Amino acid sequence: MRNLDKVQATLKRGNETLIHNGINLEYSLLDFWRWSVSDLLSNATRGRFAEFIVASATGVNLHEVRDEWAAFDLITPSGIKIEVKSAAYIQSWFQKVLSSIKFSIKTALTWNSETNMQSALPLRSADVYVFCLLHHENKQTCDPLNLNHWEFYVIATEELNRRPGSQHSITINSLRSMADPINYSLLANEIDRMNKKNSCMRGEHIL
Repeated sequence: MRNLDKVQATLKRGNETLIHNGINLEYSLLDFWRWSVSDLLSNATRGRFAEFIVASATGVNLHEVRDEWAAFDLITPSGIKIEVKSAAYIQSWFQKVLSSIKFSIKTALTWNSETNMQSALPLRSADVYVFCLLHHENKQTCDPLNLNHWEFYVIATEELNRRPGSQHSITINSLRSMADPINYSLLANEIDRMNKKNSCMRGEHIL
């Protein structure tokens, strides 16, 4: 009988190559990474890169493979569950104007990859949301690798749940009415602070 359990991905090094007829070809996994995700301004790539930035700031184990199907994006060593959202004024395509900034905050049905079961109701599974804005507005010098080109807004999930406005998205102006922008070096402390706030709002006991 076939074993169709979840596949546990392992971290790759980049020097693995394509194989044909038992022979290693000259094309490596690093070649694929360069070819497919070098455009850090691309919406899809920028979103994953924002997760990487937050992970690096909070001590998430980067030697484990990112879970594509988890109910939230990251979990810190202390157990804080984080949802990461990203946006940018600058896009890699031709623009007539800078992009307007809006983040999705929709609830979602979650899927447990271990049990292969989906949640009964849509919800927000994370404790904290981190909104990452690539705020640099000069197309010639915008560099997602430069963390000074980013600003971050950290919100307790319960604040979003109780927010009177749209439960599907939040604009940058609404976000700024709820939180001040912070830089990369302050992310870990602010996430911890918002997690404690989230627990207080839910009436949970905090040691």
